[in-house]
Amino acid sequence: MNKKELLYIQIANTIEHQIKNGVLKVGDKLPSLRSISTDKGVSISTSQQAYFELESRGLAESRPQSGYYVSYAHKNFHNLPAVSQPIMAKKGDKVDDIMTAVIQNSEKAEVYLSSAILAPELVPIPKLNKSLVAATRSLKDSGVGYSKIGSVKLKTQIAKRSLSWGGKLQTDDIITTGGSIDSISFCLLSLTKRGDTIVVESPVYFGILRLAQSLGLHVIELPTHPITGIEVDALKKVIEKKKIKLCILITNFSNPMGSCMPDENKKVVVQLMEKHNIPLIEDDLYADLYFGKQRPSSCKSYDESGIVLWCGSFSKTLVSGYRVGWVAPGKFKEQVEKTKLFHSMYSSTITHEAIGNFLEVGRYEDHLRKTRQILHRNSLQFLRCISEYFPSDTKVTRPEGSMNLWVELGKGKDAIELYNKAISNKISITPGRMYTLQKQYNNCFKLSYGMLWNTKIEDALRLLGKLATK
Repeated sequence: MNKKELLYIQIANTIEHQIKNGVLKVGDKLPSLRSISTDKGVSISTSQQAYFELESRGLAESRPQSGYYVSYAHKNFHNLPAVSQPIMAKKGDKVDDIMTAVIQNSEKAEVYLSSAILAPELVPIPKLNKSLVAATRSLKDSGVGYSKIGSVKLKTQIAKRSLSWGGKLQTDDIITTGGSIDSISFCLLSLTKRGDTIVVESPVYFGILRLAQSLGLHVIELPTHPITGIEVDALKKVIEKKKIKLCILITNFSNPMGSCMPDENKKVVVQLMEKHNIPLIEDDLYADLYFGKQRPSSCKSYDESGIVLWCGSFSKTLVSGYRVGWVAPGKFKEQVEKTKLFHSMYSSTITHEAIGNFLEVGRYEDHLRKTRQILHRNSLQFLRCISEYFPSDTKVTRPEGSMNLWVELGKGKDAIELYNKAISNKISITPGRMYTLQKQYNNCFKLSYGMLWNTKIEDALRLLGKLATK
């Protein structure tokens, strides 16, 4: 961003901070453009850009011949969803039918609010195409052959990026895969056997639950805070009482809640894993989509013994169809490499090299800056609509990154019923029941805000609120 852009973003962020902290309240008139210009020492044009930015975030509105007013504040939501209290059942009931129906029905939707994917308009297709062409020119045989070791360029760029969050990775520490769920799969296949017990957050991404079920693993779902993630005390207790084979955590902007573990919690969790020699699979595919000043750290940042298997992907942050993921398995590298060899043999050649090219020339950071701004604006627009259109007892998370909101309706409401009504109106959402193996979260659902904001999405949220009220 140029200096002018930085100034207007800084002004917008300052005003947003005042709104979130209740200094400025809904309906308050904001300072005039001239006042902002004088107070901040900027041009009228820069002041106007700042207010345009606040409008795009759903925080302010312009009234003809009157000025700008605060149109939204987080105080509209009196409560966050409670810390989850998952049922400790020995055997969960099946959710395959729900998952299958939601996935299949998503093709019928015209307003897609279910899966955490970026709108096609946010994918830098022309620049990616250039990277693909460069890959075909630089690779042996134009990239049509197998790659036994994966793209060295891609591994090197991932290792370099780890410096931004305190990682100490080298090129050879990384194994490339076909996506984050592939990475998790290789880790589970390497370190568990049928009948083993693993620990996860609750609610947790349904793909992890499905994978664990298919491998015959027993899953313990632990209480999770909507802001700070898994409850560390609960994790300690279950490790002391039961034989736990490994733990899987989405530490940064979890799917579906959007929680982000504080640094001190990450340190404690890594120390706990090291003490009991329990591997931690860290699914860290959302961290680059932060709304704050810097990327949050990862559990891998505090890993001195190699106990953390750090998994990631570009599917959520850049392009889903290329299927580019990785894992840095720490001291388990040899086992995971063998598993990958047995189950997928080789890595994709052209798409992995293309993403390596994209990162090497610095295009990824530029893409992320723009994407984070858009997703942040989208999140505020969604929160505004939920506060205006949904029942007054609705609770919703306020994530500081990624593209997921966890919505909790009042007791007695049925999210499956809401889903059926929504999909009949060509709106896709994800029932909370998909994110657990137990009978819970029946009044919850997830919304994803990766699509470009428009009146069609606002109309869909207005209708969802109306359907949720009935």
